[in-house]
Amino acid sequence: MNNSDISMSLANPHPANYNTLQKIGLAVIALGVLSLALAWVGIGSHQALLLLLSTLLGLGIGGLIFFYGTYGHLPEGIKNNRAFFSSISSRGALGWMLGIVLTGFYVSLYFFPEYMSGLTNMFEPLSQALRGTPSSQWFVYGTFYTVAVLVMGIKFIMKYRHSRYQVLRTISVSFFQLIFAWLLPAIMVRLYNYEPYLTYFWPLDYDAIFPSNIKYILSNGRLGQFVVVWGLVLTFIGTPVLTYFFGKRWYCSWVCGCGGLAETAGDPFRHLSDKSLRAWKIERVLIHSILGIILIMTALLLVDSAAKGGLLGESAGKSMAKTYGFLIGSIFAGVIGTGFYPILGNRAWCRFGCPMAAYLGIIQRFKSRFRITTNGGQCISCGNCSTYCEMGIDVRWYAQRGQNIVRSSCVGCGVCSAVCPRGVLKLENGPENANRTGIQLDNQGLIPLEAVKILD
Repeated sequence: MNNSDISMSLANPHPANYNTLQKIGLAVIALGVLSLALAWVGIGSHQALLLLLSTLLGLGIGGLIFFYGTYGHLPEGIKNNRAFFSSISSRGALGWMLGIVLTGFYVSLYFFPEYMSGLTNMFEPLSQALRGTPSSQWFVYGTFYTVAVLVMGIKFIMKYRHSRYQVLRTISVSFFQLIFAWLLPAIMVRLYNYEPYLTYFWPLDYDAIFPSNIKYILSNGRLGQFVVVWGLVLTFIGTPVLTYFFGKRWYCSWVCGCGGLAETAGDPFRHLSDKSLRAWKIERVLIHSILGIILIMTALLLVDSAAKGGLLGESAGKSMAKTYGFLIGSIFAGVIGTGFYPILGNRAWCRFGCPMAAYLGIIQRFKSRFRITTNGGQCISCGNCSTYCEMGIDVRWYAQRGQNIVRSSCVGCGVCSAVCPRGVLKLENGPENANRTGIQLDNQGLIPLEAVKILD
């Protein structure tokens, strides 16, 4: 090695040397992106089906080839190579560019759908064949969303294939996104002209029990009656029971579409979550405030309905729902929550805004069998667990002290356990009346001062 080679090595100690399969995959992805760009600007609209196939197959097949070239030849185990050196996953120039592109897409989706007319036209053949209705920006979004979860889910499985838990939960969120969030609603539209989303319910689906919304759902006959009963049972019976036995992970990491996208497409950015105490304080205020707003709003509308409009008036409910939908549903959950993956990490919405996560978290924190147990004697303080915790929990703090982790924000993704080189962490369900935190009380039955941080 000459002096020039040594200089280049020092300047870039972690070069990205792509192998043949990766290069082929990138070439196929480029063809998919080209087809997408042509369709978006309206070129080739008379060849909508060809552009659609080129886009989906290019992005899907190209991605799978690239991921196989990346992980297929490697042994099982932790694979987070270059996470802090890659420009796209370390808030570098490419990361900011991707954030701007994603944010621009969401702004167009929510506020300027006319700018997406080219993509809407491209998806017309698929929408007519599947749903029997014209395409829309929401069908475009739902299809891209589903493809992203499926393709990036396969990549996630390749990366974490040493962990059976990671493989199973990734298959689960992919299944629920494909069947319950994309395929089943499309079939229902074709058969009943009604599009239910059975994996979203109150309080995440904030207007699910609004009187006006329930009245509309019930107008769809027996299907509507089933959807109402399904939602109410899951909200007030299923959620508390399942969370008691399994923690909030049963939903956030195994069912939810938002969590599914975060865990698959957002995985390269999980280490960007803010682990500071300040972020934790903001998190608690924001997420519980949003849940409180939904509780108050729902209660007011129910009372107003019982009073036959005497409390709020006819337009108040619509105005409240519209304001919440714009500020929280569109701006927070969409534009910021997903568009800012490369900047804030992959769970910004789940951590700071999701009312369902807040509801589940309260149950998990105070009345659940779920905990992450730690074996402090084996901890070498490498920090992998804290680094890759997408919810900003300082997992190492607990592991060093041998204390179990019982946090309302924990979604039970299990990645902290998967990246631990010593097997220190384990996701478990134990007796609810046991000391789930593992904190030893002093002789007066009080929690030691150094353990106060665990109480959130």
